[in-house]
Amino acid sequence: MRKGGSEEEIRLFEEVYERHFDSIYRYVLLRVGERADAEDLVQEIFLKVLQALPSYKPKGLPISAWLFRIARNHVIDFLRRKKREESKFTREEVSEVSALEDPLREAELRADLKRVKEALRDLTDLQREVIALRFGAGLSVAETAKAMGKTENAVKALQHSAISALRRRLRIEEEERE
Repeated sequence: MRKGGSEEEIRLFEEVYERHFDSIYRYVLLRVGERADAEDLVQEIFLKVLQALPSYKPKGLPISAWLFRIARNHVIDFLRRKKREESKFTREEVSEVSALEDPLREAELRADLKRVKEALRDLTDLQREVIALRFGAGLSVAETAKAMGKTENAVKALQHSAISALRRRLRIEEEERE
């Protein structure tokens, strides 16, 4: 966007930002696990969007697919730089998720989240990506496919195999505890 940008460009960016900020943030947070990193990355992502918006051409895709492609690429670059492949849930994030007053229930939730986090390590990068986009960002199968540059059937297959792998791993852990 050229310096200052037109009023139309500014309105378009504001609309895109307002409509998609929460889902982009949830996606990034799920992928990187650290609140501070997610906040920084989302701001960097929207700065890229702001700069690229004037040259955006729909090409038959919704703008959300373009946004998630930018977010996905930015997250991948970040994870490569940090040489990190797993998410981390902080105590504060778990508390926000639980929002419970019952310490026993909160402890159980933390233990469950830890097991899920560990189980996610067993998934392939593509499976983790599908899980993050589908359940973290709340995208549909079609939106996920567009964001990943995959077919809907490929996304469905990745999601199915990821969920099956998670179920197997969690079931085995449950049986071992009993």
